[in-house]
Amino acid sequence: MFRNFGVQELIIILVIVLLLFGVGRISKIGKELGSSIRSFRTGLKGEEEDFNKDEKEKH
Repeated sequence: MFRNFGVQELIIILVIVLLLFGVGRISKIGKELGSSIRSFRTGLKGEEEDFNKDEKEKH
């Protein structure tokens, strides 16, 4: 059903997204997405540290 997208298709999709959301809105979405990924990684790292601490206490 779907095939690989070429450069032309990706450019068309990018232009449509820019027209729908605008440059300011897209930059805000990108900033929020980066922030959420960063906090997710921090949460995973904190959870991993807690697990390691619990394992050391057992031994």
